[in-house]
Amino acid sequence: MIVCDFCINFQSDGTCRLGLKIPKKMSCREFAPTLTSFCANPTDFVDPPQITQMATYFGFKGVELKKIQVMAAQEVAERAKVPAAEAAHSL
Repeated sequence: MIVCDFCINFQSDGTCRLGLKIPKKMSCREFAPTLTSFCANPTDFVDPPQITQMATYFGFKGVELKKIQVMAAQEVAERAKVPAAEAAHSL
C-alpha cells in the first residue's frame, strides 16, 4: 500500500496527475486524501475518529494524517449543511 492509493491525484494508470514520482513511504508533499479511499460507500462513514483510526492503521502520520483529519471534518460539515438545506426547502 502506498500513500497514492488514498490520493485524488493518483491515476488509474499508476501515475501522479501532478507528475510527481510515486513515493516509497507514506508521505507526499501534495497529498490530497479522498473519503472514497477510506470508505468505498460514503454511507459507511461514521465520524472523523473512525477515519483517523483507519489512517493510523495504514501508517499515516504527521502532515498526511492532519490532512486526512481535515478531510474528515469537512465531510462532517458538508453533511450538516445538507439536512439544513433540505429542511429549508420543505418549509
